[in-house]
Amino acid sequence: MSTSGLTPHTPHLTSNHNYAIIVAGGSGTRMNSALPKQFLLLNGLPVLMHTLNAFYNCASSPQIILVLHNDYHEYWKGLCTKHIFTIPHQLVKGGENRFHSVKNGLTIIEDENSIVAIHDAVRPLTPVLIIDHSYTYAAKNGNAIVAVKSRDSVRQMKGDHSVSLLREDIYLIQTPQTFQFAQLKKAYQQDFDTKFTDDASVVESADMAINLVEGSYENIKITFPEDIAIAETILNKKPSA
Repeated sequence: MSTSGLTPHTPHLTSNHNYAIIVAGGSGTRMNSALPKQFLLLNGLPVLMHTLNAFYNCASSPQIILVLHNDYHEYWKGLCTKHIFTIPHQLVKGGENRFHSVKNGLTIIEDENSIVAIHDAVRPLTPVLIIDHSYTYAAKNGNAIVAVKSRDSVRQMKGDHSVSLLREDIYLIQTPQTFQFAQLKKAYQQDFDTKFTDDASVVESADMAINLVEGSYENIKITFPEDIAIAETILNKKPSA
């Protein structure tokens, strides 16, 4: 993994070979909700619709693939009708875990020269500038993993005691995680391993270097109930809100 720091944003790249795989496999368990968190309302719209909007409105114009548990396909279609949501996207059946869900999304991409961004459905506030930069950087350098520097001190447990880590060397990984399709195709030929926590870890396991690019502290992941309130505060500060 590159440790030279985060690369700055560069001008947008528009391509007909861009794809976005939106992974929506959350169960809502940590939200104390029976409804998966991607369907919870954020300023009157389901979280997932905000996420798709971000990719639809970016200059990179990716074709959107939504990977969703099969049990929720009809529910999602109903939400699209209710909210008159017409952003084009292809619906794909989710797998038993994130690894298999992403793998299912990759199977419908046939363009060997494509650039593919993989994104958490419950990160609805990703700035379009960051999305576009990830496509630009991955096209030139193989991949681009969005991250931010840790703002907090960090310690690591070693046996029965902890040791301090250099905060300057610690990065918090976000999405999108964007790759040249050839890298993903090779990496996802591996068998599933519990050490695969994200797409970068899958690609790194296939002996490919990982590049970090600058993310945003506002690019939060909706995980707990209070995150909805935080996301609404951030969203309402934006000029277009």
